[in-house]
Amino acid sequence: LQNGKLLKSIKSHSVAVICLNWEEDAHIVKGEIDSAFIYEDRTRRFFPPAPRVPRMPGLNAGDAGFMDDLEDTFHELSTSPRQHFNMLSSGDKDGCICFSIFGIFPIGKINIHKLSLCAPFLDKTATFQLLNASIHQLALSKDLSQLVVLSFGELKKNLVKPKGKNFSLTGDSSVGLHCLLLNTSIFLDRKNELHQVAQQASSIEDLVEVVRASLSVMSKQWSEAMHSFHEKFDPLSSLIVSHGLDSNPQDEFLSVLFGARTSPPLHQFLVNSLGEAGLKRVCKAVDTAGKELHSVIHEHLQPAVEIIGFRIAELRGLSRWRARYHIIGLDEKLIDSATEKAGMLLVHVERFLRILAIVLYQFQNFFNWVLRYIKILMSEPIDQIQPANSEIIVVFLKFLLDHDPIGELLVVNKIIEVDVDTMQRVEQLVMFGGYSDTKYLEKTLSDEFNQLEQW
Repeated sequence: LQNGKLLKSIKSHSVAVICLNWEEDAHIVKGEIDSAFIYEDRTRRFFPPAPRVPRMPGLNAGDAGFMDDLEDTFHELSTSPRQHFNMLSSGDKDGCICFSIFGIFPIGKINIHKLSLCAPFLDKTATFQLLNASIHQLALSKDLSQLVVLSFGELKKNLVKPKGKNFSLTGDSSVGLHCLLLNTSIFLDRKNELHQVAQQASSIEDLVEVVRASLSVMSKQWSEAMHSFHEKFDPLSSLIVSHGLDSNPQDEFLSVLFGARTSPPLHQFLVNSLGEAGLKRVCKAVDTAGKELHSVIHEHLQPAVEIIGFRIAELRGLSRWRARYHIIGLDEKLIDSATEKAGMLLVHVERFLRILAIVLYQFQNFFNWVLRYIKILMSEPIDQIQPANSEIIVVFLKFLLDHDPIGELLVVNKIIEVDVDTMQRVEQLVMFGGYSDTKYLEKTLSDEFNQLEQW
């Protein structure tokens, strides 16, 4: 929340949160600004401002104005280069403490039930364990190096003999409020590293939301266009059956294309069922959907994927500095895998654009041919209609009339068929390095995105 506005919702706890603590490290050590460990987000040097989440179809300009304001505020909060390092600590009734940088990027979680607390006890050393404890209050020190936890629960003692053998002191426990002092010096010692990683990772999370929303919008727009297309063209199959013909729509269109006489069901379909007006409505629906998909890809999806790839590459560079970043969990092998997945996602976006352009051209060519033939049947002039490409019409009738390659790329758990020669070339390219997944062309755009998101 900021100024009463919900900027982002995260779910770090599975039960009710009891207390929150926000601490900002505004203290700057003398000479720290010139330190080699102060980093700059270089993304703005190479890319325009990050894309927004696209509006769902049906929203007019201004309908999402309030949400746009929230996006602006949140983007400024999470990506400002002058943003101080700050930490949100939250505790719940099950004894879990979560830490989030900027309040939005989770970096750690502690369960106080699993802690072994050491303290002197009489002439021996004792370890204590909290049972059935809930967090009542948290306080992170100004320098972020210590966390004071006030909890309520049962404190049980386990005595340790000098030789190191454990034994339980039965019945020796106390129930009440207990104050713990936890060492969180890693926040102080690695605050610059945590700050840099959190900025990159939280921005990647925002861009992942842009990609997810873009795919959702694209799927909705294209499915509506295909629904309109099949709503107009599917009745031809019923007409063929009702006339007692052993045929199908592809054969009927192909026979006309190659000069045969128009069959009664096809004539009835083109003149009465579909008509020029119906064809133009379908043509407009498909054309509009194609333009909207191009707009979403160029303004939202593609820029988001490109920036994701750049930011992951920045994290990859940081992960190679093991002395400073391995301790905070930035693993080089994991980042290498994410880098490959981001690159593959960009390849899928490029492939989707090419397939979309081909499919839209084939639809337009088919619609022109059908319109031309309807006018011939109606004895109307066809001078203003461009002649269609017969070879492309054959390809359309064979591969697109009953199939939807665009829709297939926007669904999950779908295997795309790839010819053997292409797969062999992909396997040969592996020798040049850069990727190891030779089956990526068999995945859909949505499946590739899901794999990146799981990282």
